Amino acid sequence: MSKLHRSVVSEADLKTVAGIAVGDGNVLEGLYRDYFPMILHMVVQNKGTEDEAKDIFQEAVIVLYDKIKQGDFELSSKLKTYIYSVCRRLWLKQLGNQERTFQDVSSYEEVIPVEDDLAKHRETEFQLSLMEKALDKLGEPCRTIIHDFYVLNRSMQEICDKFGYTSADNAKNQKYKCLQRLKRLFFSTT
Repeated sequence: MSKLHRSVVSEADLKTVAGIAVGDGNVLEGLYRDYFPMILHMVVQNKGTEDEAKDIFQEAVIVLYDKIKQGDFELSSKLKTYIYSVCRRLWLKQLGNQERTFQDVSSYEEVIPVEDDLAKHRETEFQLSLMEKALDKLGEPCRTIIHDFYVLNRSMQEICDKFGYTSADNAKNQKYKCLQRLKRLFFSTT
């Protein structure tokens, strides 16, 4: 099987890689549903067509599939980042081969700065991991209140009912206090 850096890789990514390893068609459909729009946008914004985006994406999925099947696949970022990077490199190569507008691929680095994007993504991943640690330290009921409000998009009235607050305003005040605690925990770990 493939090697994964568990600190960066989400459960969903683990399931996706495992599904690809066993040839689960639903997982492959999920890849297209979740990640193709991002690739389509990148290709179209950089002088490509929808058909070219489909070809690039298909090629990236084949690369991913082959790597996983060979057993030497090591995911060190989110799967979304990996797919985007592979597609971007394939698209740059195709642009260079077709000699569209520019003679060499290095001219596209200004249009599509892969390294900058990866560095920004790694920084975001790092910040998210710090936030996850701060949330773990936060404890209950704050963790659930913040999760319910920001992740599950529950209303303050729903949170009020769930936790037995006397009004939505009291729940809102508690959420504010929880956010303040979360900020202190987050900035104490950075």
